[in-house]
Order: sequence, then structure tokens, then C-alpha cells
Amino acid sequence: MSRPTRSAGTPAPPAALGLPAASALVIGSIIGTGVFALPAALAPYGPISLVAFGAVTLGALALAVTFGSLARRVPASGGPYVYAREAFGEFAGFLNAWSYWITAWAGNAAIVVAWVGYVEVFVNTGHRKALSILIALVGLWIPALVNLTGVRNTGAFQLVTTVLKFVPLVFMATVGLFFVDPGNFGPFNASGQSAAGAVSAAAAIALFSYLGLEAASVVAGRVREPGRNVPRATVYGTLVCAVIYILGTLAVFGTVSHSRLGSSTAPFTDAVNSIFGGSWAGDAVAVAAIVSGLGALNGWTMLCAEMPYAAARDGLFPGAFGRLRGANGTPVFGIVASTVLASLITVFSYTRFEDVFTKIVLLSVLTAVIPYLFSAAAQLRWLLTEGRRSLAPRRLARDVTVSALAMAFSYWSIQGSGYQTVYYGLFVLLLGLPVYVWLKRGDDRAAHPAAPAPVGVASAPEAPPAPTARDPHPVPAPRHRD
Repeated sequence: MSRPTRSAGTPAPPAALGLPAASALVIGSIIGTGVFALPAALAPYGPISLVAFGAVTLGALALAVTFGSLARRVPASGGPYVYAREAFGEFAGFLNAWSYWITAWAGNAAIVVAWVGYVEVFVNTGHRKALSILIALVGLWIPALVNLTGVRNTGAFQLVTTVLKFVPLVFMATVGLFFVDPGNFGPFNASGQSAAGAVSAAAAIALFSYLGLEAASVVAGRVREPGRNVPRATVYGTLVCAVIYILGTLAVFGTVSHSRLGSSTAPFTDAVNSIFGGSWAGDAVAVAAIVSGLGALNGWTMLCAEMPYAAARDGLFPGAFGRLRGANGTPVFGIVASTVLASLITVFSYTRFEDVFTKIVLLSVLTAVIPYLFSAAAQLRWLLTEGRRSLAPRRLARDVTVSALAMAFSYWSIQGSGYQTVYYGLFVLLLGLPVYVWLKRGDDRAAHPAAPAPVGVASAPEAPPAPTARDPHPVPAPRHRD
């Protein structure tokens, strides 16, 4: 299968991220304001949503291990796009890049909606819609400006915000557990659905908390020693987030009454206020959540540009996304275009939906799960073809099991998203077809191969094949006698 390659004039991005910065990118992309708003989004299902959270955590860890293995084999920027293209060809690669790009900027809209809830602890306490929209737009464009200054500043900003956001989460995951009151949990299954239906629906929302576990693989080309550092950052970052998430959400469920939690716009603030009986501690949590949101938006804005950049350099995304500006190699067009789209969907959602956060979350989850599904399938394909010749039987069986679990988990997540979300997600995914047709409009050599030379006319000797990454030694041209 022939694959497009980066043109000689396309500059390589600088590898400016070490293991700490790559790990901070994973943790910072996973932990945004989503986790700070998640307990309220899960409250309608009751404590059974904690069972869903546990199931999602197992699936997320399977995905993290899968992405780590893929990044070790293909240590290039693009993550799911590169893996799908490598395994299934150009069109699959394009669909994954398109779907993930939608996830990135739509996910930013969901993050900023939750972020606004914590900003409004201090301003716009009456939740006037016009002012909420203005605050949201400010929250989207501050990280965009940081990204425009270059990847080194983006990584430094990510490290600082990741450290700051951990304070309230670690507090709730440790000290908060001592203040849990079982009476606050409410009915175990408050949704009125069957237990299986409630777990599946809650899991689709909970999965949003783990979006970003693939962040290091998406920017692998900017990570030093990617074959070593990307898998470690992916797995370790996901493990840290999993522990914090489950214990922190449990503590919020147990410190805020069920009836109050469902209508809360800042559940962690309410939880800390319940523990200390005042507002000062809750305000401190709100500040940390604001910082956390900016850090997550910073990381995801980087991903918004890196995924289409990786596809554009291969001719599978509009060329404007593949241009780097300045000494820092900044993909300016990708950053600006994605932030504009996130701004538009944020304004649209505030004016059309009451439950803004949940609606955007479900769309983001669906468009993220599609690349996850393809990535797990790509790993399975490699294991069942090349892997069985190069891996020990026990190692092969383990890796196949993990990849199959990641693939099954992805299917389950799609099923739990709901019919309306699948409808909207399929619609925006298929909007990529005209873009693909436009990109391939001049690529007609495969469809119309050159006509064979007439009989009796000598053909020119074939040029030797170009060296490739897998075969660095070109085959010499055949010799012809005069």
C-alpha cells in the first residue's frame, strides 16, 4: 500500500517536550474542568454511576496500554490518525484525523462551559447568558494565545497548571473521604432505567473524563525519545488520573446531598464548603478549577492543531493546517481555526440547549471513540499478522487481550452515547467526505495508469525505488548493455 509522505519542503517540528512535559500534557489534557463538573452530570444516575466510572477506568487503562504500544512502534506525531493510516490506508487515516479534530475543538467547548461555572462563583453569579458567553470566549482564546507563542511556552504553561490543579483533587480524594455521609448518596439507581442501561449511559458521560489519554501520542513528533517517553507518559498519566478521579468523585457524592448535587454548577466547591462549613475553602477550589480549565484548554488547543498538521503534511487535510510559522514551528492556522469553531459551537449551545455541558460532552465522546476504535483495531491487526512472528506466545496473548478489551470498550461507549448523539456524530463525521473528495481531486494517476508502450518500442529503464524508513538501502538500477 503506497502512502503519502511529507514533502521535502515541510519543516519538522522541534522536539521540545521531555518526559515531565509529556506526562503533564497527558494529565493536563485528561484533567480539565470536566472532572470538576462531572459529579453533577452523573448525579441523575445516582451512585450506580460510580460502577460505570470503574468500568470506564478499566477501558481507559486498556486504551492507554494500547496507545503506548502503538507509539512504541510508530513514534510519529498524529496518534490515531497515523495508526489508522498505517494499518488501513489513506481514507481511514483521513476519517480518524477528521473525527479527532472535531473531538478536540468540540471538547474545548465542553471544557469551557464547565470552566464558566467556576468563574461564575466570583462574577456573574446570576448566570446572565450573554455574560456567560463572553466569559467562555475569553477562556477559549487565552490558551490559544499561549499556543501561538510556541510549543516550549505551551509545555511550561502545562506543567504549572497541572501542579496547581492537583491540590483540590488530591484533597477530595484523600481528606474528603473522611467526611462522607452515606445519607447523601441517594437511591443507588436514581435514573429509572435498568441497571445495565444506567451504567451504559453514565459510562458515556464518564468517558469524557479520560479523553486526552492519547495526547502524548498525538504530539509524539515534538517529544524527545518518543518511542520511550510517549508510552510511559500515556500509561503513568492515565493511572494517576484514574486514582484521583474515582476517589474524588466518591467524596463529592458523599459530601453533597443528591438533590443538591444534580443542580450544582460547581460541585467540588459545594463539597469543600460542606466539609468546612464556609465559603472560603470553596472559593479556593473554584480558583484551582479555573486554573485547571485553562491548563486543559491549553493542552487541547495544541492537539487541535497537531492532529490536522500531521494529516496535512501527508496531503490528507487542507494544506493551510500543515504550515508552520516562526522559529518555534507554530501551526498558526490550526490553532486559530479550531478556536474559532469552538467559539461558534459554544455560542450555539448556550443559545439552543439547557444542558449545555452534557450535550457537548456526548458529541465529543462519540467523535473520540471512533479514533480509539480504529487504533485498537490497528494494534490487533499488527499483533495477528507481524506480532505473532516476533512476540513470545505469552506476550502475544496478553497484548491481544488488552487490545480486544480496548476495542470492545470503544463499541460499548458508542452504544451508550444515545441515538441522538450517534445521529449528530455520524452527521458531522460524514461532513468530512466532501473535504476528502476535494483533497483527492487531482490524484488521478492511480485511477488512470499510464498506457503501456507500443509493441516494438523500447521502454526506458525503471528508476530505482526510493529508500524507505523500513528499507534504507535502495535497490540498484538494473544494468543495460549497449
